[in-house]
This record gives sequence, C-alpha cells and structure tokens, in this order.
Amino acid sequence: MINIRRGAKDDLPHVYALIQELAEFERAPQEVTNTLEDMQRDGFGEDPIYKFFVAENEDAIVGIALYYTAYSTWKGKTLWLEDLVVTERLRRSGVGRQLFNAVAQEAKETGAKRFRWQVLDWNEPAITFYNKVGAELDNQWITCTMTEAQVQQYSA
Repeated sequence: MINIRRGAKDDLPHVYALIQELAEFERAPQEVTNTLEDMQRDGFGEDPIYKFFVAENEDAIVGIALYYTAYSTWKGKTLWLEDLVVTERLRRSGVGRQLFNAVAQEAKETGAKRFRWQVLDWNEPAITFYNKVGAELDNQWITCTMTEAQVQQYSA
C-alpha cells in the first residue's frame, strides 16, 4: 500500500538518499553537490523555492517528486518537475505514476499554463511512460547549464 503526501522537512534525509540513488542510476554520483542543509534552507527557509511529494509504504519513503514554479514569458506560470525518483526495487510498480499524477494535479489546481520536465534520452522506460500520458517530447531545445564555478567567474 502506497501513500502519496506532501513532503515535510523531516522527510529530507530520505529525500536526499533517493536523490543520491537517482544520481547512481543516471551514472553521475559525483555530480551531487547539493547538501541536506541546502535543501533545508531552500525548501523550508524564509523563501522556499521548491516543494515535493513523497510516496511511502509502511516501512519508508520509497519515492519523491520534487517540483517548483517557473515562469514563461510566452505561456506564463509553469510547474517544473525537477526529479521523479522511485527506489529501484519498486520501479515499474505504479509508484512513479502516482507521484506524477500528484504533481499534474498540483499543476491543474495552481493554474499552471504548462507542466514541464526533462528525461534522459537513454531512459526508455521513462520515455515510454511519458508517451503513454500524452506528453510532447521536444528534441529541438538544447539544455544549457553554467556550473556554480562558471556563474561565479562570469563577468558581464
């Protein structure tokens, strides 16, 4: 039995462990530089910038969906799903769909004009799922990123 609920500050150690599990799955464990303290400040400080849902069974938190509000100059309010993670032993059991549904419902209830996320091009199970829910997979846009060091070194 899986329960989906809004995440709380006390959930963050479990959330952080799932983020690390995701990094392993995505073959990039060394890329996680965010800390538990960062997550506490950024999600539960004076100006929270993200929210999340958790999936839990009788034993533990087994999945998360972390999201935030973004803004499109063309479309307006956008709900951005940053990560949807289900612990490996429960993948393909419907937990991911339940978490996805919770965020989609949040987008609907908050009046978002768009609901967006990214998926790695080799993650076939996720791509299959996103196609099944009717999402448009756009391969025209290229994701651009500056690291923290690049941001600090940047001068206009």
